[in-house]
Amino acid sequence: MPVSMGWLREAFAADGYIAGDELLVAVYLALRLEKPLLVEGAPGVGKTEIAKALARIHGSELIRLQCYEGLDEAKALYEWNYQRQLIHIQVAREQGLAVVERDLFSEEYLLERPLLKAIRARERPVLLIDECDKTDEEFEAFLFEVLSDFQVSIPELGTVPCRQVPVVVLTSNAERELSDGLRRRCIYLYIDFPDVAKETRIIQSRIPEAGERLAAEAAAVIGLLRAELQLKKRPSIAETLDWVRALTALDVAKLDDVTVARTANVFLKNRDDIDQVRAKAPGLVAKARERAKLPRE
Repeated sequence: MPVSMGWLREAFAADGYIAGDELLVAVYLALRLEKPLLVEGAPGVGKTEIAKALARIHGSELIRLQCYEGLDEAKALYEWNYQRQLIHIQVAREQGLAVVERDLFSEEYLLERPLLKAIRARERPVLLIDECDKTDEEFEAFLFEVLSDFQVSIPELGTVPCRQVPVVVLTSNAERELSDGLRRRCIYLYIDFPDVAKETRIIQSRIPEAGERLAAEAAAVIGLLRAELQLKKRPSIAETLDWVRALTALDVAKLDDVTVARTANVFLKNRDDIDQVRAKAPGLVAKARERAKLPRE
């Protein structure tokens, strides 16, 4: 993959991902040094989208390992197709043939899971290990051993070396503290919610039909809500974009308090949060404009 800071900046911009210098430097170093990129931040700030953007701009396959509580090596690395193996045994017995173990544990019956698929890929893929903080410490230890050597041992087949070191992006919502061992092996990046100016640019990049005024006002309102209200779930960038798309569908060109109150269920997903915003709605748009230093009209 061709790598330079200038190329990377232009590629992200062309893809529509608004990236600051801190993000670009971290991604650049991860690519150049062939080290995993560990991205932490609140849900919905664009962590997963980094991996998707890298796959798009390089024309690479995106291989995703979605982490969850109870995820084990078999689900992440490989499994044997036991159903096909049983069928093979049954057919062999019906035909009076001997069943040879090496025939059962061959490539024909191997089920690749995301980690093995990434290691065996012929073209350099982007491996996304999403929400790795949801796994336990045992799986995490297994994970950083695989990421250190980029090879795995399958007892029945031997060692499987890496064909192309994948671009690895790990994301974490910081629900659990990750180990020092994993952090040492990664380039670290923390992403916070964007300021109003950056979120306005994101909206304009993704939804140009919304118009400059609506984009700025929507970003200002969301920024105010994140900063000043005690919400159980602060709106993510994805929810901001959903809201602006909804406003555009309703032919809203500029915001007012009534519109914010009526459409709060688009960017908030908790009843108490929605009630809180609706109670604070009078004067909300004017306050958001003032806080973001936007023109009143």
